[in-house]
Amino acid sequence: MQHVIIGAGPAGVIAAETLRRLSGDADIRLIGEEDEPPYSRMAIPYHLVGNIAEQGTYLRKRDGWFESQRIDVVRDRVTSVDPASKSLALASGARQAYDRLLIATGSSAVKPPIDGVDSPGVYNCWTLADAREIIERASAGARVVLMGAGFIGCIILEALASRGVKLTVIEMEDRMVPRMMNQRSGGLIKQWCQDKSVEVLTSTRVESIEPDGGALTVHLGSGGTRQADLVIAATGVRPNTAFLDGSGIEVDGGVVVDRTLRTSAADVYAAGDVARGRDFSTGEYTVQAIQPTAVEHGRVAAANMVHGQEIVHQGSLNMNVLDTMGLVSASFGHWQGVDGGESAELFDGERFRYINLQFEDDVLVGANTLGLTQHVGVLRGLIQTRLRLGAAGKRKLLDNPLNVMEAYLKASQGTTLSL
Repeated sequence: MQHVIIGAGPAGVIAAETLRRLSGDADIRLIGEEDEPPYSRMAIPYHLVGNIAEQGTYLRKRDGWFESQRIDVVRDRVTSVDPASKSLALASGARQAYDRLLIATGSSAVKPPIDGVDSPGVYNCWTLADAREIIERASAGARVVLMGAGFIGCIILEALASRGVKLTVIEMEDRMVPRMMNQRSGGLIKQWCQDKSVEVLTSTRVESIEPDGGALTVHLGSGGTRQADLVIAATGVRPNTAFLDGSGIEVDGGVVVDRTLRTSAADVYAAGDVARGRDFSTGEYTVQAIQPTAVEHGRVAAANMVHGQEIVHQGSLNMNVLDTMGLVSASFGHWQGVDGGESAELFDGERFRYINLQFEDDVLVGANTLGLTQHVGVLRGLIQTRLRLGAAGKRKLLDNPLNVMEAYLKASQGTTLSL
């Protein structure tokens, strides 16, 4: 059996290792287009800080690991897929046959469509190649403009600040991490960063970037400018699906899959950032570009590739935990609330503490927290198990959202789960 995986990120590597564990005699080939060992993009900020060397970003640190697992790692780019002949075309000119195929090509960073965005000195922070350029330019005292204060942008923010740069963050939305935090909590993160000498401009758009005598002038929609030695665009990602054009494999904002992560083509699966997987909270199919989801997908897809069974992916919980210069924030599930639901909120702006709970009947379905790390595990457990709190348990949390552990312990004693 020839198993081929396109993509050498977390989904692809976990899938390859799962395939080997479940199928000792299969041929397994992992195709990655970057001229690097398989690595984690989420580890790049730790490399920027200097906490780890480049080797610390590698998904498997031990020399010869993939060879020892009899996983053939190929550095090449897939240009097309032909499900009818069960083969791939590669940029090198070679062709690769498969019996079962996993598409785990991940996503690519997107630069905004503005004049000058491709100027020298403007980078994404998405690859090890990007990281090398950023490390070269982001020395102490360098002027850096970071476009985007979403989840990825805030991870990069902390790494840049630790390097001692003069940092300006520009975000189009009215708060930081807008897809994770509400107005109050996102506003607190902004205040926290400003208190630590990071300039944060929300509700602000970059109109253009102009090379200026070896530096860059960033023109803002408000009419102002910022001078920069380095500009980093952290303005979103897009699934890597272009190579599937003409393949007949259904793509709709990502590769369309069912609950077993099968695509519309026979013996072809998809996993990770490129796949429209099931959301645990909503039951809908969306792209969730986070590493825990990629890992889950890789395991489930590989098991189905080996056994041909209907191993069902239950859905990934929409969950983000972010450390922004020492302030930890988290969001889970339906953090924006559901129709007809109730909510409870506790706000302590002076101490940078915040919690918001969202309910559907007597079930906790979503939460935001800021500066309250002791509640993260319990909140995740309540939401993921759909544990019924009962009227008394729910009232306890409506009265004081910090009573999370007490409500959980009371509800978990002899209470059935909500299905």
